[in-house]
Amino acid sequence: MELLFIGLAVGAVIAYFILSKFNRNKKKERVEKQSVVLMEKIRSVCKFITIEGDFSEIYHYKNVKDKWVNLLFGSKKALVLIEAKAHIGFDLTKVKMHADTQNKTIILTEFPKPELLTIETDFKYYDKQEGWANPFTSTDLTDINQEAKQYIVDKVPESGLLAEASKQALETIQLMEKIVETINWKLDYTGLETQTSLKKVEAKKD
Repeated sequence: MELLFIGLAVGAVIAYFILSKFNRNKKKERVEKQSVVLMEKIRSVCKFITIEGDFSEIYHYKNVKDKWVNLLFGSKKALVLIEAKAHIGFDLTKVKMHADTQNKTIILTEFPKPELLTIETDFKYYDKQEGWANPFTSTDLTDINQEAKQYIVDKVPESGLLAEASKQALETIQLMEKIVETINWKLDYTGLETQTSLKKVEAKKD
């Protein structure tokens, strides 16, 4: 009888440790899955626009490619009014981070620089001049549109929009922080190289 009780007691202890280990493994697996879902959720925000800039520029087009054709059949040129809207922000697919599952923390190690994400353009043609035997073709108009759009793209860095967007880095990181906090995790971005600039922005806000 005593042996039976001892056997039951030993069995209960062994069963307890087996169940405890099983539960710990399940909990660890669940936490690891949470971290993967969180990081994918952050990246799924993808391109996050923080600044919009409007451009209104006049682009002078002159066909300089076909030199001999221009001499023989007349040159073609045009004035193009470009109305454009540039969207500046952060591509969150470039964010680098890893999970500390033990402390339920997402550690942010690299945050992307602001960039031109999309640009919307509208073109109006003025003073379009064609050669007597050298008219504009659909290919010419496609080329003009591409060149005019590139003209605006080249204007973006000197517009100050990128610098303005970089000031929104902290707000973007705080958005990520709110996503992480939805399941009671934390976002640690103290190791970012841009931490100094982020502190300056935070100090101004305070």
